[in-house]
Amino acid sequence: MPRTVDRRQFLRGTPFAAAGLSMNALFPSWARSATTGLATPLPMVSGTDIALTIGHAAFEVDGRMSHAVTVNGTVPGPLIRLKQGQNVRLAVTNTLSEDSSIHWHGLLLPFQMDGVPGLSFPGIRPGETFVYDFPVRQAGTYWYHSHSGLQEQIGHMGPIVIDPAGADPVAYDREHIIVLSDWSAMHPHAVMLKLRQQPGYFNHQRQTLGGLLAGEGQNAADRAEWANMRMDPTDISDVTGSTYTYLVNGHGPKDNWTALFTPGERVRLRIINAAAMTYFNFRIPGIDMTVVQADGNDVRPVKVAELQIAVAETYDVIVQTKVGDDRAFTLVAEAVDRSGMARATLAPRAGMVAEVPPLRQRPLATMKDMGMDMSGMAAMAAAGIDTSAMDMSMRNPKNAPQVRMGPGVQTIAPMPVDRTGEPGQGLADVGHKVLTYRDLVAFDPNPDPRPPSRSLEIHLTGNMERYMWSFDGVSLSPLKAKLPLRRDERVRVKLVNDTMMAHPIHLHGHFFEVVTSDTPGFHPRKHTVSVLPGGTVTFDLTADAPGDWAFHCHMLYHMHAGMFQVVTVRPLDGETA
Repeated sequence: MPRTVDRRQFLRGTPFAAAGLSMNALFPSWARSATTGLATPLPMVSGTDIALTIGHAAFEVDGRMSHAVTVNGTVPGPLIRLKQGQNVRLAVTNTLSEDSSIHWHGLLLPFQMDGVPGLSFPGIRPGETFVYDFPVRQAGTYWYHSHSGLQEQIGHMGPIVIDPAGADPVAYDREHIIVLSDWSAMHPHAVMLKLRQQPGYFNHQRQTLGGLLAGEGQNAADRAEWANMRMDPTDISDVTGSTYTYLVNGHGPKDNWTALFTPGERVRLRIINAAAMTYFNFRIPGIDMTVVQADGNDVRPVKVAELQIAVAETYDVIVQTKVGDDRAFTLVAEAVDRSGMARATLAPRAGMVAEVPPLRQRPLATMKDMGMDMSGMAAMAAAGIDTSAMDMSMRNPKNAPQVRMGPGVQTIAPMPVDRTGEPGQGLADVGHKVLTYRDLVAFDPNPDPRPPSRSLEIHLTGNMERYMWSFDGVSLSPLKAKLPLRRDERVRVKLVNDTMMAHPIHLHGHFFEVVTSDTPGFHPRKHTVSVLPGGTVTFDLTADAPGDWAFHCHMLYHMHAGMFQVVTVRPLDGETA
């Protein structure tokens, strides 16, 4: 049974309760409101030898108290700033009464330093210290988080910035960290229990009779058709704003966290989606953003008004106002299901506030999200192809023969399509430019020009009614064979999403090139990729990091429900081929 902590008992035993200290002490300097940015000498951890301590503390969000897992006493944890080419030793001490860990998300390092308990190391037991020791091979924006239990949900995460060894190709005058997260006063084990007992427990945006009479949402015929398929078009997110408060740098919407700037400056925002379960639609009304980096890798600048950032992705953007434009602007991070938003302010002076836009109308899933691309059917019919005999059943095993059909597989997408040119659920008709994966072009040539020597197809599967998630119909199990790759081989991987929910798929220890266009050699390099419902994503991978690596959906509760696999790259150093 998971161990829960009684909040009143916990608060009585904390120094915060006894001393009545301000909750502002729980924020590291970089995350406090009205900071002038990272260019100012703010306290952070850096250098060759770094000490981190994992502990507990009371934490207040929008006036409501709960408990958190902290790093060096803060939520989020301290900014770790490193230099490409250095070596770093991070001594992590666990003061919790349970095992813990830190995974360095997106960093290329020896697998023994990756921080996944039971896979790359045993974890950090209570009262013990583990020293992570590895060379810093890359530059960019990354983050760290626990890979133990559900600790990530209650604050155990923080940002990483790695400065390039040479000149930075991105010019900017000031920078701010923007860490997005979701927070619930409900214990994460209680959240997981409710999802298993009633997967739609947190969905308070279902269609109603009143909405039908008002002409909102689907018409009566469409509602009946979806009901017959036992599908809910409002099922966009598992966990929603009914329990979540959405945070910017640990601050709730009422806090008005503020990032200061001088009009005319080029301001770099390092945006990290450190949420447990939430996709965010990020925009700054009145300012376009120029995307310059994705998942820590530089890309050719592309100007957008909005971007959908999946769980565990990072994007760096440049924003700039006119000299003398003495206005504040609202940073809007709207949950993908429109059940709430994180909000902050970009302003010349502390205390300034800009208009906060209302939540937009919640999106509805479409037939395309079920893997039924009717436009494709129409195109085939127009070409004279007889489609009458096509089996559009959503559980036809012939459409995915490698999938183990069982209670954990609710649907198989009959006609999945590449959706990397689409902006994300609910953003097709917003009236402004939204980033897509096809907009991303690598700044530098891809390091491995070889064509793939073989291909793999992996299906993202699940049963929402039973809250079961898996790859190819198989949840994580000690009996499941690892996915074997030969060291330095070149592999093309096609991900097929058979579910009606987007999944951010993360591979540890590697970058891969997302096949998005006809510009070979400059595909965007990422460590996390969002696969839209009923869609496919293809990437090319060079298995150049020997070891055992986690491969999983970064939706925290999906991962713990079974959407997790192990990629093993052999031979290891010193082994014979």
